[in-house]
Amino acid sequence: MKFGIVVFPGSNCDEDAIYALENILKQKVVKLWHKDTDLQNVDFIILPGGFSYGDYLRSGAIARFSPIMEKVVEFAKGGGFVLGICNGFQILCESKLLPGTLIRNENHNFICKNVFIKPQHNLTIFTENTGEKGVFKIPIAHAEGRYFANEKTLQEIIDNKQIIFKYCDSNGEINKKANPNGSLKNIAGICNEKRNVFGMMPHPERACDPKLNNIDGKVILEGAIKMFSNMGK
Repeated sequence: MKFGIVVFPGSNCDEDAIYALENILKQKVVKLWHKDTDLQNVDFIILPGGFSYGDYLRSGAIARFSPIMEKVVEFAKGGGFVLGICNGFQILCESKLLPGTLIRNENHNFICKNVFIKPQHNLTIFTENTGEKGVFKIPIAHAEGRYFANEKTLQEIIDNKQIIFKYCDSNGEINKKANPNGSLKNIAGICNEKRNVFGMMPHPERACDPKLNNIDGKVILEGAIKMFSNMGK
């Protein structure tokens, strides 16, 4: 399986994603520079976290117009699988590949800590093959991670089961106290209607190495890779 990691000026989690995929999960990885228009025949694209273009205007607003994004949009609309993590999630919303938007955290502060998230169903490659584990400890690091959508859009993603992860406490309880940024409905990650484009604010790639005493992110990514590989057989 061949992953493409898109690199924008200001990306700072691209190497984290590459390390997790290459060294831990033993996958092939290539970098896709923001000015490129060749996706190099990748099977799966990841938009990593960071501060693309310095987050000027608003997070992801400028990156959305990078030459590579035109190809990413084509890839996604053609059924290709795309994951946006943190800033990548913001870019996917700006590109209209995912509904809603990410706005300033409710407390107006940058938040960097471990949180707990809970899969909401088993209808996507990121939630179907996670084993018996129902709660995952995954780090976040963002200032604009508060998911927001108008009432109509929010109801649509609820009805279509597009919410893939919600913030919860260590026991799996979904409540206001467990919500780190004020996201509507404790939303930590969503997908599109076709379930081939995914966005999440928590960083699974930062919870893959046993040396960090947390491999919950590895479980999520590894499960998705196995599901994707089985789909191709």
